[in-house]
Amino acid sequence: MRKPALSAATLVMVFATVTACVSGSDQKNDRPKNATTATAGAPAKESVEKLTASDAFKVLSGKVASAELSGVVTEDDDPNHLLGRPDQYTSKVTFTDSRIKVDDVADAEPGSVGLGGAIEAFTTAADAQARADYIKNVTKGMPLLAEYGFVSGTVLIRVSHYLTPAQSADYKAAAAAIG
Repeated sequence: MRKPALSAATLVMVFATVTACVSGSDQKNDRPKNATTATAGAPAKESVEKLTASDAFKVLSGKVASAELSGVVTEDDDPNHLLGRPDQYTSKVTFTDSRIKVDDVADAEPGSVGLGGAIEAFTTAADAQARADYIKNVTKGMPLLAEYGFVSGTVLIRVSHYLTPAQSADYKAAAAAIG
């Protein structure tokens, strides 16, 4: 039995609705936690904001002295084209780790996880875990792409495989503190 196809007009309307729901600048992700929101004519409501990647990095860098922020990913420069997409990260930062020798890194482009890592923040813990599982499954048979992944609530911390297991344990402990 053949399923009916959606009309072009319906597809455009669906796309416009979805785009409106996920579009916007990354600045919305840097609002303080417990920000107050209000609509015209309605009393302000207290809303608890999810942890952003920048917030998580502040905690992480307090625990891992060798980590240094290298970039804040935006919709325009996200190499994965996932920022703000449905069920994907809502904010992302990259960092370097001074214990990694740049000459040893196969992909030493700025923002590369190989140089240190990345933090991706999601709307739900399930989305963060799904991303971690996806990365693990994709890189399983490719040692050059392997990386450590630590999920803490709605945050995924991706760490370079150029660090030793003992060095990556610093990030695991930091992930527990972010929780």
